Amino acid sequence: MNNNVILESQVILETEGLCKYWGGLKALDDISLKFHDRELHGIVGPNGAGKSTLLNLLCGHYKPTSGRIVHEGAPIDAIKPYAFARRGIGRSFQKTNIYPNATCLENCSVAVQRRMGGSFNFLRSRHRQEVLEEIATEALEKVGLLSRRNEVAAHISYGEQRQLEIAMVLATSPCVLLLDEPMAGMGHEESQLIIELLKQLKQEYCIVLVEHDMDAVFELSDKLTVMVDGQHLTTGTVDRVRDDPRVKEAYLGQGDEVY
Repeated sequence: MNNNVILESQVILETEGLCKYWGGLKALDDISLKFHDRELHGIVGPNGAGKSTLLNLLCGHYKPTSGRIVHEGAPIDAIKPYAFARRGIGRSFQKTNIYPNATCLENCSVAVQRRMGGSFNFLRSRHRQEVLEEIATEALEKVGLLSRRNEVAAHISYGEQRQLEIAMVLATSPCVLLLDEPMAGMGHEESQLIIELLKQLKQEYCIVLVEHDMDAVFELSDKLTVMVDGQHLTTGTVDRVRDDPRVKEAYLGQGDEVY
């Protein structure tokens, strides 16, 4: 037996020939990707590459024109959007998506309630609230916001609001995190906090990350996919992708840095 063999982690989420057309526009064309447990898979590409469209398909917000989405071996492209969340597929968005007038704890409690739905109906009201708050508190602790649990979300910093949004996703008990530009609009110090948080989270979850901060993507990604004009260009390790002449051509046509 060869002890030097490295076993690839389990495929949690997969797309097979995934397409999304808007009339004659091919927003996504024949995308086949595999996302693995406890890995961070970066998705990059110029504006209009189809990155957010891909995330919207993976979370059930859009229905594919053709192709399949497979979660833990089961096709899920035809199920309702709420069923994606209940299968453990959590999504954050480019713009902060929180309840500004609620506390951090209340924001996460709402996320738990959405995920569980009728599963709490058999519990007495007081016990239900205790369970909600326990799960919400654990999520806040994971992102470093436990000390802010009773703060109104509008009163915490922008960087902390992005952390709160990730906590809200974690409160849904996901196995997959779909993160759409979690560092958008942040300064260097705030971005570093998110980078360190994602380094911790990828040890527990499958993470699909769309992000324009290329330094962060290179630092975090176990695998990296480049998309151009709705099509898959390449997937591989960061070093392999960065050295791919097709990637350099796609990004460096005008002498710019890889974007």
